[in-house]
Amino acid sequence: MTTVERPRMDAAELRPVDRDLFRRLLRRQATSVTVVTGVARGTAPACLDGVGPPIRAGFTATSFTSVSLDPPLVSFCLGTDSSSWPVLARAEHVAVHLLAAGQQDAARIFATSGIDRFAAFPDWTAGPFGVPLLRGVLARLFCRVVHRIPAGDHTVMIAEPLALGDGGDGAPLVHHWGDHASAVLPVVT
Repeated sequence: MTTVERPRMDAAELRPVDRDLFRRLLRRQATSVTVVTGVARGTAPACLDGVGPPIRAGFTATSFTSVSLDPPLVSFCLGTDSSSWPVLARAEHVAVHLLAAGQQDAARIFATSGIDRFAAFPDWTAGPFGVPLLRGVLARLFCRVVHRIPAGDHTVMIAEPLALGDGGDGAPLVHHWGDHASAVLPVVT
């Protein structure tokens, strides 16, 4: 077995954190890529007796993580200056979609500002409460939002999974060094 030499870092090499240095460091972490979708509550126009399209939003997130098994809780973060924030700030339910290898287009579409993301990615359907559900994903969690915690220029959203959909075994889409890639991982049964 070959040992890989890693550079040693000592305390003398620590530097004060600045925005650019912090961002470069975070790009080294490989994370799973998710798309979070939601619908703002109370958005059906009153003048139409509640008939009308809901205001929906979706965004690409690499901040998804499990929080607790008992009770089941997950979290993700969203910038408060994001175009999706006004909808997610009012959403009671969300869907978190774990993207599969090969779904770079979905990740890019839901990360693009200034477009109708649901028109650009037509492979979805309305789920419970009108929450958009993407098709063809590795897995999906339908959740109830339980907490919104302000954190700097973002909000940490904590959600309780109510239902899940398993798209089957497969490699996830990961984000690393500012790009999307497929992770080749062994499948454990």
